[in-house]
Amino acid sequence: MTDERPRVVIADDQALVRTGFSMILAADGIDVAAEAADGDQAVDAVHRTRPDLVLMDIRMPGTDGLEATRRILSGTVPDPPRVLMLTTFDLDRYVYAALTAGASGFLLKDVTPEHLVAAVRLARTGDALLSPAITRRLIERFVSPTPETPALHRDLAPLTPRELQVLQSLATGLSNTELAAHFRLSEATVKTHVARILGKLRLRDRAQAVVVAYETGLIVPGTRPPGPASGTGAGAGPAAGPDAPY
Repeated sequence: MTDERPRVVIADDQALVRTGFSMILAADGIDVAAEAADGDQAVDAVHRTRPDLVLMDIRMPGTDGLEATRRILSGTVPDPPRVLMLTTFDLDRYVYAALTAGASGFLLKDVTPEHLVAAVRLARTGDALLSPAITRRLIERFVSPTPETPALHRDLAPLTPRELQVLQSLATGLSNTELAAHFRLSEATVKTHVARILGKLRLRDRAQAVVVAYETGLIVPGTRPPGPASGTGAGAGPAAGPDAPY
């Protein structure tokens, strides 16, 4: 994990939200590179300041956060930042649309200062900021697996049978700790499987992997995790530690 101070752009049409978040982050040694009041300003700020992370309000006048996220993550920005969406309730349908556009997760606007700081630092390390249970619940509510549904990646052929099992179980809401216990593997082995899945499917993080699992039909709402394969293999070991988001 890098020791450099994370650099953040805050995009929200409410000045009080921007100011409050900026003060909280700055007090914890996190650099606020720029603030933006709408999507166009957010995109411009990303191009100018090259931040590590954008806190992006979904609903802003003019260009909203959803369109701004698409622009930022479309490839026009070299080494684009991660984007966390800001919303007022956790099952906002626009959050699901943002995940399909490449956002790494979301934060509720009434987030505590401690959670805000932890979220920014977590996303900086490459983790998705969605608990497994919320990921599943959000996507089950809004996914529509039809031929017209856009998908991030429909070809799952590069995945091994075990990687397909891990992806299925990940999408049902299991954390790394639970995946390790379910497959009778060490957490290190589970993390290796997840990393290979993301690399083979060219995905930014686990949130996108869950979206792909639903949109390709690998899993449907209500699916239970597939049973563990027989034998424990070289990476086997007891799972340890409390359940936690990714």
